Amino acid sequence: MSAKPNRPKTESSLGRILRNTAWLLGGKGFGAVCSIAYLAILTRTLGLKDFGHFSLIFGTAQAIIALTGFQTWRVVVRYGSAHVHEKEWGRFGRLAMLSGGLDAIGAVLGTVVAAVAIFGFGHMLELNQAYVNVAFWFCCASLWALVSAPTGVVRALNRFDAAVYVEAVVPTGRLLAALVIWFTGPSVARFLFAWAAIDIVEAALYWIVARRLCPEGIRLSNFCRLGTALRENEGLAHFFLVSYFGSSIDALMKNGPLLIVGGWVSTSAAGLYRLASQLSQAMSKLSTLLTRSVYAEVAHVSASSEASELRKLVGQTSKIAGGAALVVVLLALVAGKYLLQLIGGDDFEQGAAILVPLAIGASFDLASVSFEPVLHSTGRANLSLFARVVALIAMGISLIFLIGFGSTGVAWGVAIGGACSYLFMGGLALRTLRRLEREEKAAAAAS
Repeated sequence: MSAKPNRPKTESSLGRILRNTAWLLGGKGFGAVCSIAYLAILTRTLGLKDFGHFSLIFGTAQAIIALTGFQTWRVVVRYGSAHVHEKEWGRFGRLAMLSGGLDAIGAVLGTVVAAVAIFGFGHMLELNQAYVNVAFWFCCASLWALVSAPTGVVRALNRFDAAVYVEAVVPTGRLLAALVIWFTGPSVARFLFAWAAIDIVEAALYWIVARRLCPEGIRLSNFCRLGTALRENEGLAHFFLVSYFGSSIDALMKNGPLLIVGGWVSTSAAGLYRLASQLSQAMSKLSTLLTRSVYAEVAHVSASSEASELRKLVGQTSKIAGGAALVVVLLALVAGKYLLQLIGGDDFEQGAAILVPLAIGASFDLASVSFEPVLHSTGRANLSLFARVVALIAMGISLIFLIGFGSTGVAWGVAIGGACSYLFMGGLALRTLRRLEREEKAAAAAS
């Protein structure tokens, strides 16, 4: 007999993933329409050069967040799923508040890094001196607007419907702000200020929602018992470190190339690369949404069901994600040029050569959406970190040879890194699932 009692079959695991993804798609579908609209306003009002400055400042903030933001939502989901399953709300609350404390530490460290990066090395990105102070304060606001811990609370509780309403604040706010700025006088500083203010509002709302969903656990008294949270969640420190390095590598692979284009090519090229990157990410948005749903469900299945059910779930989600990945590549090939021209105007039409390899790289991320959650939920997060290190090395080597081809070469380097991540992560996840099944069969035979 398995040591894990299966959850009541009121709804299949795939059904929960599709339901949660449908909730997210509903919100993100609305967000996608808003984002295309405000992105068009940005590109057409700022022009290629100033949009390049905006992109470099935004990309720098994202890179700093990647280095100092701890992605604690993974910790909350990984360990909190068992607490939710057992209705141990005190333990769940202490875990969530520990994660919130780690987010605050990351924000402090990030502020220091931002000061060094912006004031010490801003010239390497050809950053206009008029934007230096603005860039620093934008980075600080972005760091303190992180919603990682409360996001983990909402996902661990399987309340993706609540997340949709909170996250709708960002695209709605940005579109309204863009319209106001368009009519009152567009500038890089005004757009950045609006983006930062809206992110801070979203962070506050996320904590309010987390508190309302779990009032028994999300309370200040649990913030004073962080040591207890560490003792109650065996292996948390190791998982946290491995998850941090893995997510940092992933984020650097996504944001680093933009900074390379800005430093090695030009600010205008960075603006062109940014729009192509934004469009490729929009095409593969299902990757982000599935990751959120799959990560939470895989953690629940791993904590409460047998390995055969977990393997079945991974197979089902991989087929869905693989089909969606193929659609992303075809869309970039057929309509990429026209979409870039529609959003940014004639100056951005040449970005089609960048969009195709970026879409290929994004399709690999989409196809591998269930691999990392398997490794994390089964206590093998170090294997996912190994796969990401291999992918980062592959991308770095590729960039050395391809940087001479400009932005297009950088984009193909990203695609190569994505392919390596898919192959290594997928192979390790498959090996892990097979091993779990063998171990369960051996335990059943022995009993």
